[in-house]
Amino acid sequence: MMKKYTFLALALAIVFAACHTSKKADNQKDTSYNAAADTLRFAQEKHLRNVRQMTFGGDNAEAYWSFDGKFLTFQATNEKWGTPCDQIFYMPITTGTKGGQKPPLVSTGKGKTTCSYYLPGNKQILYASTHESGDGCPEAPRSVGGKYVWSIHKEFDIYTADLKGNVVKKLTNSPGYDAEATVSPDGKKIVFTSTRSGDLELWTMNLDGSDQRQVTSGLGYDGGAFFSPDSKKLVFRASRPKTDDEVKTYKELLAQGLVQPTALEIFTCNADGSDLRQITNIGKANWAPFMHPSGKKILFASNHHSQSGRQFNVFSINTDGTGLEQITFDEGFDSFPMFSPDGRRIAFSSNRKNGGTRDTNVFVAEWVD
Repeated sequence: MMKKYTFLALALAIVFAACHTSKKADNQKDTSYNAAADTLRFAQEKHLRNVRQMTFGGDNAEAYWSFDGKFLTFQATNEKWGTPCDQIFYMPITTGTKGGQKPPLVSTGKGKTTCSYYLPGNKQILYASTHESGDGCPEAPRSVGGKYVWSIHKEFDIYTADLKGNVVKKLTNSPGYDAEATVSPDGKKIVFTSTRSGDLELWTMNLDGSDQRQVTSGLGYDGGAFFSPDSKKLVFRASRPKTDDEVKTYKELLAQGLVQPTALEIFTCNADGSDLRQITNIGKANWAPFMHPSGKKILFASNHHSQSGRQFNVFSINTDGTGLEQITFDEGFDSFPMFSPDGRRIAFSSNRKNGGTRDTNVFVAEWVD
């Protein structure tokens, strides 16, 4: 009996020592952090650490993680790479595009693309493109009547391609805009935005393009959707024109393939469209939402705090609409936050430290809760 208790005590001592050592190692790691060396991070950004720049020049945005967390796919306009309008590339997170080298091109190099996303297995990438309607960049007005607008090109369809840029399959083939596609974490469904119903609504489909189902139905622009970590819910941006003048303006612009993205709020719903909830009600443009790994918070880009409306930063908010918190503090543009699959890092796009140019680059940082 004595030997039994002695063995038990020894085992407990070993476990305690292991836990104690682990805790000490964690503490040592924390105290070794050198904030002064973290030069791409602003002092107020307490949730970010060891910010690294991944691209170096041009307009780089919507960088989304591979399922194994080793790569980022992104869209870029870069004259040095021969892309006068957005094309799809990917890069390893270990090096990014350091040195200015052109990363592997996934899209065809023709037309305009948007919103790329890895498929499970990390061998194929999903994206939307206008390349079947022409080799050149489609015309895209930046304003109408002095009001800033986004173009909703009816030529956009959704494709999958291998990592060498070969189109594997065309997933949509209906008249009108089909784009903004992302994949559920469980790898079973795609959510995308389409005008096939006459309005900009969310739809879902299987990875092979089958079983296409409408999710939302309210008048207004529903887009930029992502699945929750458990793949059961969607988070997205939406406009909801209410007055007669707002409805008239929205419909007139949509008929021209345009939307005015200056009044957007963040919404959630179940993957089938039920339990629709408005999360933000703070005015101006709130967009590019992505859920925290806990599923209890949402990160998104907003200019609600900017008097001019030109400054965008990343904010977080609880899924019940409480706890609004500013995450990034660049004086220009921060957007497109996305957590890595393991929840330890975040990718985002920013104008920070661009030497006074208009360059938007991709950054990766460690996340600190």
